Parts: sequence; structure tokens; C-alpha cells
Amino acid sequence: MAYNKELTKRISATFGTIPIIEKKMFGGVGYLLHGNMACGVLDDALIVRVGIEDYETALKRPHTRVFDTTGRIIRGWVMVSPDGTSSDDDLSDWVEQGIKFALTLPPK
Repeated sequence: MAYNKELTKRISATFGTIPIIEKKMFGGVGYLLHGNMACGVLDDALIVRVGIEDYETALKRPHTRVFDTTGRIIRGWVMVSPDGTSSDDDLSDWVEQGIKFALTLPPK
């Protein structure tokens, strides 16, 4: 699996006491809260589940793009390039957005 392990360490450090489960998936790593994926890492990109309601706004932020690894866009998710997660504050903001959305979903 080729994914940015340094980014996974940085993400894990942002969770504190939140009961996140790290799971290897889709050639990267996913972070699940109550069984729902909040964010993840694929290659060098952060993947964030923002939901349909916040999707267009999230795509307008710098260093983001649609989540499309198979030729099919997955709405409600964005990919954030390394430049968008270079500061701890930026990374934390994105991870918090994914957690916030995951908390709106029923546990699996």
C-alpha cells in the first residue's frame, strides 16, 4: 500500500479521546467514528467526508478537488492535496469537519 504514513500519524494525533478506529482500506487508511468513515488518506491526499450540504463550499477551499479515483465522482467527499494539510491547523480543521459530519450519521 502506498499512502502517506506521516500524514496518518499527524491525523491520529488530532483525535485526542474521540473513539476513532483506523482501518486499512482502498489502498490507504480510513478513520471511522461509530462505524462511519470521517476521513482517510489515499496516496498523499487527505480524503474528507463533508456531506452533500457542505460539498460545494468545501470544493471552493484551496487545494481541494473532487473525490474521483475510479472515473466516478463521489459527491459529499473531497480530496485535499498536501499543500492543504501542510499546517497542523489546516489539517485539524479538515479532520474536525469530517468528524462533525460522521457524528450526524447513525452508528453502524
